[in-house]
Amino acid sequence: MSNKVQELKAKVLEAQQNSDIASLYVLAQQAHDIFDEDTIAGFYANILDLALEKLTDTLESHRVMDMNEVQDFATLRALYEYAIEHYSAGQTADASALFEVLSGLSSDEKFSSALKFHWIASKENISLDDFIAKIADIESTQKTGTFYISCFNKEAQKLLDNSQQEESK
Repeated sequence: MSNKVQELKAKVLEAQQNSDIASLYVLAQQAHDIFDEDTIAGFYANILDLALEKLTDTLESHRVMDMNEVQDFATLRALYEYAIEHYSAGQTADASALFEVLSGLSSDEKFSSALKFHWIASKENISLDDFIAKIADIESTQKTGTFYISCFNKEAQKLLDNSQQEESK
């Protein structure tokens, strides 16, 4: 086994032992260049496991995550990606539950607000493709550089208004 592979494995192991999701994301590109697909899948499974542990800890301690804190940021990103995987796979109920939790998990108002649109759309069984095509503003999101869909078009407000009307009935 080459020195590069050994070095990367050591860095990954250290990051895992320290529950350092942010470092694992930094190492991800190197992992893609060196490891096979199965190892990469395991790599991301480890990130998700750590993120779920941090989610549990956060909920148990009744705190919110701070996007300015690197581990919280990385945890929110990992959990968002997990929710999007569920959404993409058509598991809208699971995605909706995750988006609902995530919308209340961060002290960042923009993130929380954006996740409410995700939550409502998935709760209404709007497919991810339709969400992206009809509700999200992907071009504006790309310009903002967020890891999550953060910009929306006018349809999003209609979705929110309809949801609030349903709740008040």
